[in-house]
Amino acid sequence: MTESAFIHRFEPATRAGSPPLLLLHGTGGDENDLLGLGKMISPGSALLSPRGRVLEHGMPRFFRRLAEGVFDEADVRRRAHELGDFVSEARQRYGIAAPVAVGFSNGANIAAALLLLEPDVLAGAILLRAMVPLSDPPTADLAGKPILLSSGQGDPIVPAGNSARLAALLSQAGASVTHRVLPAGHQLSQADVTLAHDWIGNLEAKAA
Repeated sequence: MTESAFIHRFEPATRAGSPPLLLLHGTGGDENDLLGLGKMISPGSALLSPRGRVLEHGMPRFFRRLAEGVFDEADVRRRAHELGDFVSEARQRYGIAAPVAVGFSNGANIAAALLLLEPDVLAGAILLRAMVPLSDPPTADLAGKPILLSSGQGDPIVPAGNSARLAALLSQAGASVTHRVLPAGHQLSQADVTLAHDWIGNLEAKAA
């Protein structure tokens, strides 16, 4: 697979010390969707933003689903490995460190799958409205990997028990998980932006 197999945008870093971000859009989004969000939560970070390669009624996604909340898990695994290959090749091409994934909805779910299937690809993750991506996940070693999971209290798509299960699954794999439940639905709110901005800031402070 070649790195160009994903249509994508790349914006180089403008500030030293800011972690590169891998931006993963939700259903129907594209490579431009989360660029503004990336700039808000981590000004100066390099931004790598691919477009999902699966189409559902013409809308880009990162993997197939059988119904709302029911994933084609074989496709989840295949697409996560494809995305891992893309990130590895993009890192060489653009000269960036392992990125922190910032995923929303479908993008957050593929980021969670990537953490479980290829833990070394990401330096951490911000998972916005994520669900458990695999019913029988492999045993991953996420020792100390920082993960922010932001859920909506009134989310009609992601049940509260599902997001709590994902937080527990990632914690059991050794990740340092911060799980926040916000007074929001499935769509993102200003509270998500503020939370993610502050969380990234703490990461930078620890790395400095």
